[in-house]
Amino acid sequence: MKPHLLSLLLIFSLFAANLLYADPVNINTATAEQIAENLQGIGIKKAQAIIQYRELNGKFHSAEDLLNVKGIGESTLRNNQDNLLFE
Repeated sequence: MKPHLLSLLLIFSLFAANLLYADPVNINTATAEQIAENLQGIGIKKAQAIIQYRELNGKFHSAEDLLNVKGIGESTLRNNQDNLLFE
């Protein structure tokens, strides 16, 4: 039983490290896959919504602009604002 517990702990640690050390994302040039992989609480559907909004409305200029995308709320923005690039 102990080897399984250690394996689970290792997997959890790697997953947590990935969340803490995600690469910054240029929200104006990133693909949906890059957005989903590197931002917390954003899966592929929300990432595609960000891309669609960007294509229809132009570049994002600030983190707050993301609040205009359906499905992106204050908590998602707060959790990701340090990993967002706009240039």
